[in-house]
Amino acid sequence: MTDQRRWTRRTVLRTSGAIAGVGAMAGCLDSLGQTDQENEYTVSMPPVGDVEFSGVPETWAANNGTWAGMGVALGQDPPEAVYLTERFHTQHYEEIPGLSIDKEDVGMDSLWGDELTTEEFLELSEDVDVFIMDPNFIRGRTDNWTEDDIETIENTGTPFFGNSIFSRGYEWHDYDYLTLYEAFEYLSQVFQEEDRYEAFETLHDEFQNELDDIVPPEDERPSVAIMWPQPAEEPETFSPYLIDEGTSFKQWQDLGVEDAFATTDVEDFHDGRTEVDYELLLEIDPDVLLIRAHEQKSADEFSDTVVSHMENHNVASELTAVQNGDVYRGGPLHQGPIVNLVLTERAAQQVYGVDEELFDRDRVGDIVAGELS
Repeated sequence: MTDQRRWTRRTVLRTSGAIAGVGAMAGCLDSLGQTDQENEYTVSMPPVGDVEFSGVPETWAANNGTWAGMGVALGQDPPEAVYLTERFHTQHYEEIPGLSIDKEDVGMDSLWGDELTTEEFLELSEDVDVFIMDPNFIRGRTDNWTEDDIETIENTGTPFFGNSIFSRGYEWHDYDYLTLYEAFEYLSQVFQEEDRYEAFETLHDEFQNELDDIVPPEDERPSVAIMWPQPAEEPETFSPYLIDEGTSFKQWQDLGVEDAFATTDVEDFHDGRTEVDYELLLEIDPDVLLIRAHEQKSADEFSDTVVSHMENHNVASELTAVQNGDVYRGGPLHQGPIVNLVLTERAAQQVYGVDEELFDRDRVGDIVAGELS
């Protein structure tokens, strides 16, 4: 077995953890998993393969806001740890009645505060029942992790379950990608919360119908440039993102915007660590600039820093988007189902001038609380 082989198939038997929801588990799961009379069940998903559980996980750790947000939507307590707490954007939950997560109050840890180590995971495996994260992402983003390290951690009885779906720009991701709701359905199998998933799926379908009525004909949609600023508050250059099918672009996919970089020679920063300056931006001149890395700021705070800098910049001030007041926060890298609803509505306001609510916030809160009727 070589260190280069991807972690694509394995079976892990979870031998500890409280068994919850016995009545709900008396039947069978759908084709994604099955149970037996001892309440053991299996969930299978690329790249982790078949993962067996002897009971519903009660404690968990997650990547960032992608999978962590799915767990919250399924009514779970917040994860014990994520890669980086600042990339789990719980401030957006404040828009949902009855839903609030203070990462400091719940003691959520950042695993990647410095260097991600196997020791951290071995220690954490004593407290959590499952790692909701893609083991290949860890190996792909670090130089010192091997497949043996993953096996050592899983041998403690805490399996990995995840698929890195926020971006499709990683060469090591040579297995099936999932959409947000495909991944969400798999995770609902893990937590035995299929009813909550189905309620969200229905709400999401209704939301998509609302968007269909909003999105104008293709030739009337704006061109947008999604970028990461350097430096953050007074940027002079940017790392460009080309809109792909990763979940971090879901709101822009659903709104059908034109990618300003797609018809140029500009490469996605994943491919070549490309940088774009104001002179090149002026040649392209997108209708809308979407700047990432500022999700913690309010719209006013963003305007007073990044936008103000651009308005006073001798080149940036010539951009159409700057002159028309169309420079906005571009959304985070990671978003679960609830944050996606909030961000898509915000995006519709930004690019299409929508001024009404597009989804039922009370309904979202009810689903999270388990009020499904």
